Amino acid sequence: MMRLGSLGGLALAALLAAGPALAQQKVLRIAMTAADVPTTSGAPNNGFEGVRFLGYPSFEGLVLWDLSRADRPATLRPGLAERYEQDPADPKTWVFHLRRGVKFHDGAEFNADAVIWTLDRFWKNDSPQFDPAGSGIARARIPILASYRKIDDFTVSITTTRVASYFPYMAVYILMISPQSFEQGGRDWAKVAALPPAGTGPFRLSRFTPRVSAELSKNEGYWDQARVPKLDRVLLLPIPEANSRLAALRSGQVDWVEVPPPDAIPSLKQAGFQVVTNSYPHVWPWFYQMGGNTSPFRDIRVRQGLNYCVDRAGLVQLLNGTAEPSVGWLKPSDPNFGNPQNRYAFDPARGRAMLAEAGFTAQRPLRFKVMISASGSGQMLPLPMNEYMQQNLKEACGVEVSFEVTEWNTLLTAVRQAPDAPILNGSTSVNPSSPSSDPAVAARYFLQAFVPPNGFNWGQWNDPQFEEAFAALEVARDEATFNAAYARAHERLVDNPPWLYIVHDLNPRAMSRRVRGFVSAQSWFQDLVTVDLQ
Repeated sequence: MMRLGSLGGLALAALLAAGPALAQQKVLRIAMTAADVPTTSGAPNNGFEGVRFLGYPSFEGLVLWDLSRADRPATLRPGLAERYEQDPADPKTWVFHLRRGVKFHDGAEFNADAVIWTLDRFWKNDSPQFDPAGSGIARARIPILASYRKIDDFTVSITTTRVASYFPYMAVYILMISPQSFEQGGRDWAKVAALPPAGTGPFRLSRFTPRVSAELSKNEGYWDQARVPKLDRVLLLPIPEANSRLAALRSGQVDWVEVPPPDAIPSLKQAGFQVVTNSYPHVWPWFYQMGGNTSPFRDIRVRQGLNYCVDRAGLVQLLNGTAEPSVGWLKPSDPNFGNPQNRYAFDPARGRAMLAEAGFTAQRPLRFKVMISASGSGQMLPLPMNEYMQQNLKEACGVEVSFEVTEWNTLLTAVRQAPDAPILNGSTSVNPSSPSSDPAVAARYFLQAFVPPNGFNWGQWNDPQFEEAFAALEVARDEATFNAAYARAHERLVDNPPWLYIVHDLNPRAMSRRVRGFVSAQSWFQDLVTVDLQ
């Protein structure tokens, strides 16, 4: 892990290397929480922070997020497909009508052949462009893709393994790159990433220095001229340690930091920095493993009891109000939260009683290990937060928790493994944060069909009532039916909890007073197009 001094020096060197003209341009410098620069190949790693900064600004999908508003959860909008619909004769098939006149950053034309080429990259193992690393990420996020075909030069169809009303929410993660970039990189994805490759987005990847920085430049020829960026360049820097990000902001090395230390927020505001927060669909939990041979979480009383042992308000206070208590996958204010029987609150007596019913007492305390990361996308401040959880559970309910601390990408790899995989080193719980933005995410995390390696149901959770409600959601053709089924499904996520629900993040970031025009969307992803520097 790099220290601030060396990273700051390298960042300044990168800026100087771009030439004297850079000083006259609007260059936004962002400190990410990632420990490394996410991959630049159009299939970014480092979780959704990678997609936020090294995905959507440069690479686009057939469907895009609408990140234009701060007053409601983000919805979808047409992207490289100007419209799309379910085939009325076959609801497993979606037809995408492609936007005409779009070009990749390298001048190549975007059309149906480019879409099929990209899909082959991720789903056709014997294609020349098959990308094993990118395929693993794509298949985990879109586990229901079955087949696809070109209908004509500007129409493609994609067929799923099951009827899925939410498929457009998965299609947003299939990012298109120019096939010409693959040829230019000698048909070697590592070399393609170093080019960097061409997408269709409002920014183009213009420079990449491994482990140091990535640079985005304005795409003057962007297909939507109303959305040409105001910034000339964006410099992305991995600074995983929160206090180092804070020092970089205070010293003027960066203009924008993700997740500032909560205890520094009052002094940042006093010094004139902007601190931006907003409610957004994201949950910071511990996953329970129910499939392992030695897991205590097979017993629902343990899973429910622990949810009554957490002092969430105390953790929110530790985070200086940059989070809110989580008592389910969705927030209680969400219309699809439903009416579960359990309303989790800090009730140690009830938690201890439920653990005692399951056989865990002061004489025989519940003990388990949680795999956590030191930093990472959406992980907030995982070390102090998990230390708080460890002390809270010990004092409130006599639970003894130990940790397996690892790197973020290692944790992401672990949650795609079997319950007793060696990489877990005895952990029966894991702590990756999760978006809770739409049912497509819920499908990957909670349906029995998506236990690893098919998806993210790491805990091997299986609830027949959830499956039944979700099946109704998948085939719903009207909003009322969809929402009613979603609420029934979510009630099961609360009453038969696959996770220990802890907090919802409020997505804090701190910025220089020079940053203008940022809209804090209620989404994991954010729009850099509207951002300006004064």
